[in-house]
Amino acid sequence: MSGVEGENLGAQDNVQELNGGSHDASPLSPGAASIGSDQQGEQELDSKMLQIQSKRFYLDVKQNRRGRFIKIAEVGAGGRKSRLLLSMSNSAEFRDHLIEFQEFYESLGPPNPDNVPEDGKLKSSHIAGGTRRYYLDLKENQRGRFLRVSQTQTRGGPRSQIAIPAQGMDEFKETLSGLLDLYGTDDHETSVELPESKSMRVENKMFYFDIGQNNRGTYMRISEVRSNFRTAITIPERAWPRLRDIIGEYLDKVEEGPGPAESGDAPAITDEAPAE
Repeated sequence: MSGVEGENLGAQDNVQELNGGSHDASPLSPGAASIGSDQQGEQELDSKMLQIQSKRFYLDVKQNRRGRFIKIAEVGAGGRKSRLLLSMSNSAEFRDHLIEFQEFYESLGPPNPDNVPEDGKLKSSHIAGGTRRYYLDLKENQRGRFLRVSQTQTRGGPRSQIAIPAQGMDEFKETLSGLLDLYGTDDHETSVELPESKSMRVENKMFYFDIGQNNRGTYMRISEVRSNFRTAITIPERAWPRLRDIIGEYLDKVEEGPGPAESGDAPAITDEAPAE
C-alpha cells in the first residue's frame, strides 16, 4: 500500500476548465476521457492513461479558442476524481520539475518508518502559471513516498490536487514528455483554421470526426463510442485522398449490386491508409 492512499487529497469535482467552462472528466473506458468537441467548443487532441499502483491517471491534450492545454485527472480505487489543468508551457515546466524530483528520489535511501520528517516533506517546489499556482511536494509517510501536486488560483476558488506514487514519477514524466513532443509547448492555437468537428449516430453508436494538428502535420481522428466502450483511429492528411477513393469504390460496388461471381463474397481491402 502506497503513501498516497493515506493522504487526504481534498479533491474538487467542480474545477473549471482552463479559459472557461466545466467538463466532466469521467472516463468512458481505460485510456479515454471525453471524445470530440463539447458544448464549450473544446476539442480533445490526444489522451493517455497510466495505471500506477491502485490509481489511474489520464493525461488529455485539449484545445479551445484560446489555445491548447493539458488536463490531468487522477481516479482512485474508489472512483474518486481529482483534476489539474495546465497550459502547455506550464506542462513543460512541470515535466522539468518531474526530472529533478525523480533524480532526488533516486538519491534517497530506503524509507525509514521510524524517521519520517515531521511535516512529511522531502523536497518542495512551485510553478507560477498566470492565475494559477502549482505546488509540488515530495512527501513521505508511514506507507511510503509520493509526489503531491496542488493547484490553487490567485483570485480564489477551489483547491485541487493529485498524488503520484514516487515509483511512478518516471513513467508519468515520460508520458507527459511524449505529449509535449507531439503538441509543443506553445499555449496559443495554431494560426491555421481547422475544419470543425463532425459527429453522427448509427443505431447505438456515435462516431466522431476530429481534425487536429501536431508537429507531424494535420490528421483526422475517427472515434467510435458506445456505452462505456471507445476506440479510435488516426489518419494523416496525406492518406485522406486514398481513404476517400476506397470508400468511393465500395459505395459504387454497393450501388451496382454484386455480380454473379461476387455473390456472397465480402470485398477485400487491397490498399491500406498508412497509420500515423
